[in-house]
Amino acid sequence: MREPVDSRGRRLRAATGVSVLAVGTFVACSALAVDHDQPLPPAVSGERRESEGRAGRLSYYVAGTGSPLLLVHSINAAASAYEVRPIYESVIANRRAYAVDLPGFGFSDRSDRRYDVGLYVAAIRDMLDVIAADAGPGPVDALAVSLSSEFLARVAAEEPERFRTLTLVTPTGFSRGSDKLRGPPGATREVPGLYAAFAVPPWNQPLYDLLVSRWSVRFFLKKTFGSDRIDAGLLDYDYRTAHQPGAKNAPFAFVSGRLFSRDIRSVYERLTLPVWVPHATRGDFADFSDTGWTRQRPNWRVDPLPTGALPQFEQPHEFVAAYERFLAEAGPVAAYSPPSGGRSPRP
Repeated sequence: MREPVDSRGRRLRAATGVSVLAVGTFVACSALAVDHDQPLPPAVSGERRESEGRAGRLSYYVAGTGSPLLLVHSINAAASAYEVRPIYESVIANRRAYAVDLPGFGFSDRSDRRYDVGLYVAAIRDMLDVIAADAGPGPVDALAVSLSSEFLARVAAEEPERFRTLTLVTPTGFSRGSDKLRGPPGATREVPGLYAAFAVPPWNQPLYDLLVSRWSVRFFLKKTFGSDRIDAGLLDYDYRTAHQPGAKNAPFAFVSGRLFSRDIRSVYERLTLPVWVPHATRGDFADFSDTGWTRQRPNWRVDPLPTGALPQFEQPHEFVAAYERFLAEAGPVAAYSPPSGGRSPRP
C-alpha cells in the first residue's frame, strides 16, 4: 500500500528539520566549544626565525654548526616541524640544521590563500636562499617526509646544483600504479569540486574541527604508525598546531588531492644526485610495490624499515645512524661559514 502524499511530506519536512538542527548544532559547537587559539610552544630547540620570500612569511628553526641540513615536514591536517624533531635534535651536534614550518602550518603564514604545489616548491626555494644567506653558498643535504618529498624532488630536479643529497622518508609516488604518474608538467591529482565542498563556510571550520579532534588525531597517528604505540609528544603537538587561527586553510587543499602531482614519477626519474628512501613496512602507508625501477639507478637507495611511516620516532638512534652513513657515503661535505655581515632575519 502506497504511503499518503501528506504523510510522506510530513516525514520529509521532519527529516529536513532534524538535519538543519544537527548542522546548526555542529556549527555552534565548533564556534563556541572548540579553542582555535591553543598555546603553541616551539616544535624543536634552537632559535626560531622568520623570513619573507616567494611563499610569504616562513617560520623556521636553526641550531648547530657545520654543514647545513634542511629538514621538511610532511603535509597533513596537523603537520609541523615537530615531525622532524628526532632528526633535528640528533644532528645539531655536528650539523647546522634548519627545520621549516611550511606555509599553512606551525608558525608560518596560515592565511586564506591558494595552497598548491607551486607554493610549497617556492617555500623550499626560499629556505635554500635562507641557508645560503646564513651559512654560505653551496649544495645542501635535504630531507623531506611523505608528500613533501614530491616538492623537494621537484626543486632538486630543476636545480640539482643546490643539493648534495636527498632523503625522502616514506615518500608518496611509489605505491602500486605509480608508474602512470607521468602526466603533463604541473598537472595534479585534485578531485574536481572536492575542495569547494570542504572549504565553503559555514561548515568548513566544523568539518576541520572534526578532522583534528583529539580522538581523530590519535586515530590517524595509529594508522600512520601502524600500531597503538604512537609518540605522545607528537600527538599533543599535532592537536595544538591544528588548533590555531587559520589552521584549516592548507589541509583542505591536501584532502582535495591538489597537492599531489600527476607527473611525479617523471620528476623522480630526473634525479641524478644521491637519493635515500627509507620507508614504512607497517601501517597505512607501507605500499612501496612500485620501487623496482630504482634498482637500475645507482644513485637511488631504497630501504624498507620495520616501522610505520615515521621511523624517526620509532627507531630514532637507528634511523639517524643510517642517515649519517648515507651522508658519509656521499663524500666529504664542504666547510661552511656565514657570509660577512650576512644572516637571515629574526622574528
